[in-house]
Amino acid sequence: MILIIRNGKQFGPYDKDTIKQYVEDGKILKCDKCVDSSDMDNVITVKQYLKDNDISVKVKSAGSIVNQLKSIGRDIIIPHEFFKKEILLSDKKFLLLAAIGLLPSVIGFFIQNEWLMFYFVSLYFSVIWGIFFYNFFKTSQVSWKTATTIFFMTQIFIFLLWDVTGLVKLNPFYNIGEQGGFLSRLIFFIMGVGFTEEFVKAIPLFILIARAKEPLIPRTLVFYGLISGLAFGVEEGVQYQIKVNDQLEYQYSFFANIARLTYLPFIHAVFTGIAGYYIAFGNLYPKFKKSLYAMAIVVPMVLHGLYDTFNQNTFIAIFFLIIPVALLMTYLRRTSDLKSKLR
Repeated sequence: MILIIRNGKQFGPYDKDTIKQYVEDGKILKCDKCVDSSDMDNVITVKQYLKDNDISVKVKSAGSIVNQLKSIGRDIIIPHEFFKKEILLSDKKFLLLAAIGLLPSVIGFFIQNEWLMFYFVSLYFSVIWGIFFYNFFKTSQVSWKTATTIFFMTQIFIFLLWDVTGLVKLNPFYNIGEQGGFLSRLIFFIMGVGFTEEFVKAIPLFILIARAKEPLIPRTLVFYGLISGLAFGVEEGVQYQIKVNDQLEYQYSFFANIARLTYLPFIHAVFTGIAGYYIAFGNLYPKFKKSLYAMAIVVPMVLHGLYDTFNQNTFIAIFFLIIPVALLMTYLRRTSDLKSKLR
């Protein structure tokens, strides 16, 4: 007697005639697995079993294409619930799939302003990153409302500090510039660019901690840090696409635009995710708040500055892209160890 195995479930046992009949009726497939009940170690396909036992089968047909479609019914083409708006609007997966898949075409059709087009395309990629981060780092404390607030709060700070007041220029290390020797470039990118950008991205996290109604665990702050970093990447990416990238030759401009939409917002997010990790611990263990809050700025700003300093050298730049990601995941793995030390 033969057992039929499909997707880990067993059916039967059946004799040869029953198996032949079921195969012809389409109830058993040739690609199903089968095994003799007296020898459970020798699992083969039904196709092989039929061949080994010289069993000839001919799968029955339900008639012509038209007859088959009549038997199945028109629901196979247009299901009746397709016309029920309330069903579609309550299907979260449908709404998410449609939004992610169709938003670029909506942007292309209806938005003609250059800045708005770049902004919404960048926003589109950020939503995709946000969904990925949510599924990767979500905790019971994570709220989409809070994440959205942080995203736009970060952009407001960027607009005020860079475009309206220009306060970021008060950082004296910005005056060094990036055109000098290696040491001056290193100082400029770490103390100028790195410090300023990482500090601004961390502001929403400090505000969140100050207003929190419960202790936020490190993984929660990491997620919100990732969102704040994404927000900065969107704003910076739009500015580069309008002011810098369109001055490049086509092939370089194309790659630069793709980079500003994809991996550069991601790496900005990782830097601020690291900041969120330290801020969370500083809040949970106030005796060590000064050092942990300091590390929330210093570690990301150094990583940021090193990447910017070496971004003209492909292999070194890739190294400094991998390091922050590896560090963030290592930090999260050793959360329990750090808690023990801080206690």
